[in-house]
Amino acid sequence: MKTSDVKTTYTVRVPKDKTGARLDRLLADALADTGANISRTRIKRLVEQGRVLRGEEAADDVSYHVRAGEVYTVRVPEPEPAIPIAQDIPLDVVYEDDDLIVIDKPAGLVVHPAAGHADGTLVNALLAHCGDSLSGIGGVTRPGIVHRLDKDTSGLMVVAKNDAAHHHLTRLFHDHDLERAYYALVWGVPKPPAGKIEGNIGRSPANRKKMAVLRRGGKTALTHYKLIRVLGGIASLVRCQLATGRTHQIRVHMTHAGHPVIGDPLYGGAQKGRLQNASPELRESISQLKSQALHAYLIGFEHPKSGKYLRFESKKPNKFNEIEQLLDRD
Repeated sequence: MKTSDVKTTYTVRVPKDKTGARLDRLLADALADTGANISRTRIKRLVEQGRVLRGEEAADDVSYHVRAGEVYTVRVPEPEPAIPIAQDIPLDVVYEDDDLIVIDKPAGLVVHPAAGHADGTLVNALLAHCGDSLSGIGGVTRPGIVHRLDKDTSGLMVVAKNDAAHHHLTRLFHDHDLERAYYALVWGVPKPPAGKIEGNIGRSPANRKKMAVLRRGGKTALTHYKLIRVLGGIASLVRCQLATGRTHQIRVHMTHAGHPVIGDPLYGGAQKGRLQNASPELRESISQLKSQALHAYLIGFEHPKSGKYLRFESKKPNKFNEIEQLLDRD
């Protein structure tokens, strides 16, 4: 562990009433009381980097249940510089102030650099638009990123422009106090017309590139859905609201319920049989769909500084509307 890059050192002694608390929760709460606003995600990263000591030894487990009297030292380094380069990629900015920015992401845009997508991402665009103001908590490849949308899912995202905003928004996500809703075109007609889909989500044992609802393991996941309209008797427009935020959650849950999202290349399954009696225009339109028909149309949250509740809605993309209309006409 480097000591030359340490910006601030915090010392936390475990009080009696915190005995049994998880290490990451204890430290995040204790540092928040000092105004440091360091999220549990960043605490985990500091532990992994050997920057959290229990006495003289490195703490190595964020899930460890602390004991009264233990003393922890947290060495916080300077914010990591953003490695991705700024690129002048157009952004649809819905709202922006000194603390955050809300953008309407198009389908096909990757959120942050990763294997196979070194640039041309939302992060590259944000670096050009926001300059050095993005929060460094997300790390070198994810500055400001609080949550993600899949590459081929369109819609609203909020990005933090400073560490305090990042900490606040992360806490809202963790506590499920951030409102998010999606429109989805799915095959079939859900019954009942409104309800919830539950089931732990984790890596599929049959295909590691996919997520799946698991009988054992995985993470708790809950999706609320409501039928908006039946389309041509073979499909539906549904509203999905997330109570949790697991990878591919809506896509996995709707497929598990027997109603995969139209155009989903990973979970949609064969579509030809469903279109056997469809019009040529509908078959052609769906064959041209390069993404799943899933749109994050609503996001709402408490502003990190003013406390005002902000709520934004986004119109469905043109291709989404085109397929919806063709389904309704068939």
